[in-house]
Amino acid sequence: MTNANGNSLEPYSKKKFLFITISALVCDIARIIFNEGNDVKFFTSEASQKDIGDGFVPKIDNWEKEVDWADVIIFDDVLGQGSIAEELRKKGKYVIGGTKYTDMLEDDRSFGQEELKKFGVPILPYQIFNSCESAIEFVKNNPAKYVIKDTQNNDETFENNSFHTQEQYKNIKKFLFVGDEESGQDIIQVLEAYSKIAHNMGFFQLQKKVNGVEVAVGAFFNGNEFLYPINVNFEHKKLFPGNIGPSTGEMGTSMFWSMPNKIFNLTLKKLEKKLAEEHYVGYIDINCIVNGNGIYPLEFTTRFGYPTIFIQQEGITMPMGEFFYRLAKGEKFEIKTKKGFQVGVRIIMPPYPFDDVPTFNLYSKEAIIIFKKKNYEGVHTEDAKLLNGEWVVAGDNGVVLTITGSGPSMKQAQAQAYNRVDNILIPNMYYRKDIGDRWFEDSDKLHTWGYLREF
Repeated sequence: MTNANGNSLEPYSKKKFLFITISALVCDIARIIFNEGNDVKFFTSEASQKDIGDGFVPKIDNWEKEVDWADVIIFDDVLGQGSIAEELRKKGKYVIGGTKYTDMLEDDRSFGQEELKKFGVPILPYQIFNSCESAIEFVKNNPAKYVIKDTQNNDETFENNSFHTQEQYKNIKKFLFVGDEESGQDIIQVLEAYSKIAHNMGFFQLQKKVNGVEVAVGAFFNGNEFLYPINVNFEHKKLFPGNIGPSTGEMGTSMFWSMPNKIFNLTLKKLEKKLAEEHYVGYIDINCIVNGNGIYPLEFTTRFGYPTIFIQQEGITMPMGEFFYRLAKGEKFEIKTKKGFQVGVRIIMPPYPFDDVPTFNLYSKEAIIIFKKKNYEGVHTEDAKLLNGEWVVAGDNGVVLTITGSGPSMKQAQAQAYNRVDNILIPNMYYRKDIGDRWFEDSDKLHTWGYLREF
């Protein structure tokens, strides 16, 4: 194997990987790395998520005792994990994870927007409010289409509110409403309704809405520079086909790998020097709205995306253990990827996307995941475990599996993914049947505007 300059890299041998997680989000990647023959130890801090991955990966109760054992340490989230990763990296450990600064880019939307502005990236106008009444008055005086988003105040937000766990803290970002009336009247109606029942909305943001194509670009960073190719992806966040219903964390994603393009060069590339100063190691992604007038970044993901990392794995042709080791070590190399497209479909159970443990216990807890044929290609576990030789639903969220497919065209990638979905039977499961359909309309616009052209 050679690096990006054509020089030979040392042969890869089996390594020891320590995964430190809040909600066991990255468990499937740990499973894949373990199945490749590497040593793995997996830690989850959230009590309700402790059974996720049982039977698939070796579990531990105290990660601090295993730091010296590990060749590579991997964190799967923000919410304070970046500060821990930063300290371990300073002690000489190979760590995939963020820093306090990169956590803030995601956890505090307003901070992320201001950093983009600092690096010369145009952003959409926004205002921050801590009361519905003041926001209503603003919209009345400045009628337009707006988006309501929760914002964060980092550690202060966590400490000054009644969050029992970091997962509850993370979930407050779920409130999102996209206005569609030029007068802003729909935004006013939503704010008026919430003002009657929400005694403390906390800080929230009104951001000017623009029409266009929603697209994200992301790349892996080795502590010094970006590795290529980059990833271009299209999230599908609404619960139902046709992009209707409540917003979810995500129902599926389509993507492809590319050399740097115009969207990447005008957004993430401008932060490369700062990320190098931070010694950030891992994946970073920026979601944007683009149209004929420009590129407008919406928010950062400064960690693995979920289910993005599983779908990326479908398109990465090198072993994940080797990939993560070389990334953590800071090596410069070309990521070996498939040509064409990848599609990932999330298999969901009640009560997702809502938090309702009694409903989960009634309909989903330890439901058996049945494979009509014993074919596990493209199957990625999320809230699942192995019990008495059977795959069963674990955790309490209802996000069970991500099923992936790839192909030279988007239609072929879709076909492979949905053929694999058809092999799975779980009572009460549901999923979207249109993941990837956005591409057929959006690609024409993106090509016309020149945003996908490689540089």
